[in-house]
Amino acid sequence: MVVRWTRGAPVRLLALRDELTSREFDDPGRWWPEHPSLVGGRDRLAGGTWCATRVDTGVTALVLNRPQKPVADPGAPSRGALPLLGAERGADWRSAVRLDGMASFLLVLAAPDRMTTWDFDGERLVTTEHPEGTWMVTSGGPEDRKADRFLPLFTDTGHPDGWRRLVQGGPPRDDPGALTVRHEQDGLVFATVFGALIEARPGRLRMEHSRRPWLDAWSPVVSWS
Repeated sequence: MVVRWTRGAPVRLLALRDELTSREFDDPGRWWPEHPSLVGGRDRLAGGTWCATRVDTGVTALVLNRPQKPVADPGAPSRGALPLLGAERGADWRSAVRLDGMASFLLVLAAPDRMTTWDFDGERLVTTEHPEGTWMVTSGGPEDRKADRFLPLFTDTGHPDGWRRLVQGGPPRDDPGALTVRHEQDGLVFATVFGALIEARPGRLRMEHSRRPWLDAWSPVVSWS
C-alpha cells in the first residue's frame, strides 16, 4: 500500500489486496453493526477486513501479512480483526486484542495527525512513527523491491489520477516486486484481487475501487459522511 499524509490535509492511500482468488469478499461498505462508522471491504471467510476507514475521524487502518509466522495457532484471533480495531480505537487497538498465537502482520494506521506501523513477528511487536510524506509498505521479503521500484514514482505524481495510472502500467506478473501480481501453484492462484484509492478526512471519505485495478475498470468515486 501507499500512504501520503501531511498535517491539516486529507490522508491519501492506495490499498491493493493480494489474496487467493478463491477467497470471496464484499466490496467496501458499512458491514459491521458493532462498528457503524467503519467502511471497508469484508472478507466473507473470517468476517473481518484488510482495510477499514472510520468516517468521522478520517482514520484508516490496513493489515499486511508478514512472513515470519504465516499460520496462527489454533484459536488465535484472525488478522482481519486488526484493521477494525485500529480504525475504531486508533493507537489504543492493542488493548482490545491478545496477540498470543497470532500469525505475523504489519498493521498500518494512517490518521490526519500521524502514520504509525506495528510489526509483529509472532513474538515481538515493534512500533514505528513515520514523518510526513509519501510511504510504501509491503509484506516484506521479495516484496520490498516494490518500494525500490515504485515509491519514487508515487512520490512524484498526484493522487488519485497519477497513482491509478501507475497501477495500470502493466498486467499482473509472477513477480513479488510487481505492483499487481499473479502466482499459480498446486492448482491455486494468488493474485491482486482488489484495489482502492482512498481520500479520508474527519467526516468525509472518498473512494474508488476495482477488482481488476490494472485495467480501466475502477468504480466511480463513492463518498461517505
